[in-house]
Amino acid sequence: MSILKQVFTWWNGQTIGTRFYTWRFGNKIGQDEFGNSYYEGPKDNEGRPRRWVIFNGYAEASAIPAGWHGWMHHRTDIAPSQEEYQPREWQKPHKPNLTGSPEAYRPKGSMTSNGTRPRVTGDYDAWTPGD
Repeated sequence: MSILKQVFTWWNGQTIGTRFYTWRFGNKIGQDEFGNSYYEGPKDNEGRPRRWVIFNGYAEASAIPAGWHGWMHHRTDIAPSQEEYQPREWQKPHKPNLTGSPEAYRPKGSMTSNGTRPRVTGDYDAWTPGD
């Protein structure tokens, strides 16, 4: 089943083409706490090394932590695995985008949450003829 997923799906792990390119040209740089693997390869047409990630499971760009995001986008040349990267004290632990999941943010009064939104001054009152 794994080989069929690689042939017919691009969103679940890596495809056959990505596996071949990674095997042929990729140099593994490191791995994050979610199991995503980061690679660097030959230079692109701008002279920068190509960088890519192979996701552990479902391919979701928001699953890349802040330190690795900076490295992927050439904000820094030193990968978090090559230094003692410590998040700032004000940074919260990384969470991927939860939209569409049971843990998504649902403010009070939204259609998907329980309860009603409290009335506030300035709420809209519908216009009726004769007012």
